[in-house]
Amino acid sequence: MLMARPVLKNLLEQYETLRALHAEQGSKESLRRLEDVSYTLCVSTGTRDIDAALAAARHRLAATAPAAGQHRARHAAPKSAQALAS
Repeated sequence: MLMARPVLKNLLEQYETLRALHAEQGSKESLRRLEDVSYTLCVSTGTRDIDAALAAARHRLAATAPAAGQHRARHAAPKSAQALAS
């Protein structure tokens, strides 16, 4: 399964937030929302249970995380090139 990094990261953040919300409130609404995001995580990661989905999502995010130096260098290059061209 291919999943854009920001989307997958957002799903994980939603899951963590909703899990805490449901633990605090225990309402039917918080449970429904938690189940919805859990289902979406499972579908997005090609898994059948939330524990496997969380592990797969975290693994994919770790594998696609740019190294801090590479990320900065990639974004700094165009600015330097623009400054030289001016």
